[in-house]
Amino acid sequence: MPYIDTDKREFVNPAISDLLGYLKQIPDEEIEGVLNYTITEILTTMKRPIWRYKWINRVMGVLESVKFEFYRRLAGPYEDKAIEKNGDIIAYE
Repeated sequence: MPYIDTDKREFVNPAISDLLGYLKQIPDEEIEGVLNYTITEILTTMKRPIWRYKWINRVMGVLESVKFEFYRRLAGPYEDKAIEKNGDIIAYE
C-alpha cells in the first residue's frame, strides 16, 4: 500500500514535487520511456551492498503492489464507467 506516515510524506513529497514539475513537461509520446527510466534509476541505484534474490524479490513485489493499487483505484473505475456507457461484453453479462 502507498500509505505512509505523515512525517515520512513531509520528507519525500518535496522531492516528488520537483520531479513531477519536470515530468509534467514531457510530451505524451515520450512519457512512457521517461517514466520507465526514472523508476528504473530509483530502484537500481538505491544503496544495497549487493543485489541478491531477496532484494530483487522485494522490489518485484513493490512493483506488483503499485500496479494492482493503480488498477484498483484508477483503471478499474474507468473500466466500470466504460461498461456503463457502452455495455458489457456478452461473456461477462
